[in-house]
Amino acid sequence: MSDVLTATGLVKRYRRGLAVDGVDLVVRRGERVALLGPNGAGKTTTLLMCLGVVQPDQGTVDILGLRLPKGRRRALGQVGFAAGYLPLPERLRVREYLRMFGELYGLADPRAAALAGLERFGVAHLAPAMGTELSSGQKTLVGIVKATMHDPALLVLDEPTASLDPDVAARVRSGLSALCAERGTALLVTSHDMVEVARIAERVVFLARGKVVADGAPGSVAASFGRGDLEEVFLHLAEEGVG
Repeated sequence: MSDVLTATGLVKRYRRGLAVDGVDLVVRRGERVALLGPNGAGKTTTLLMCLGVVQPDQGTVDILGLRLPKGRRRALGQVGFAAGYLPLPERLRVREYLRMFGELYGLADPRAAALAGLERFGVAHLAPAMGTELSSGQKTLVGIVKATMHDPALLVLDEPTASLDPDVAARVRSGLSALCAERGTALLVTSHDMVEVARIAERVVFLARGKVVADGAPGSVAASFGRGDLEEVFLHLAEEGVG
């Protein structure tokens, strides 16, 4: 299994102190990894450094062997990103929005790729809808379709199922699992919903106070803390951070 994302020794300092303190993170081809931690743990800063949005004070980030920031432009052509908080254009139909991104991705047939992406997640009926007609959950779904229609080597999702009904969230999990298994896409996801994390991720990386404190299968990580599940681990680390 080859490495798609390799972050080594990441350090980021802000005026208030160290936000990230020597984080190492590897995501391999076809692997589904969740980056977790309570507020202030450093996960958002780590994620932004891995995407090249924030430059680390120390450490390196490589995507498909391309070192950031020099190789960022080429690397990000193989990356998809979606988050529930990202807006969609209100005056475009879903199919127009997706076709536009397909053209930006340089796809041979953007229209077909848009339809295939909608079908992968069971929402082909949304193609003619305007942005104003979509619920928050539907907007999240369209954002995920947009991020996956070019079959990225690395897919980064921030709270992908936060605003979705349980049946739709299940459809998203199924689509993501198929994408990773069939296309070899590496998935890096952040979430505060530990139940969803346990369903989506095969490996979890917990951060606390800017450091990696656990890295392994969900059940193994929970057991290493003497806890019954990931939610108990999360609450334990949150309480420690306050203390």
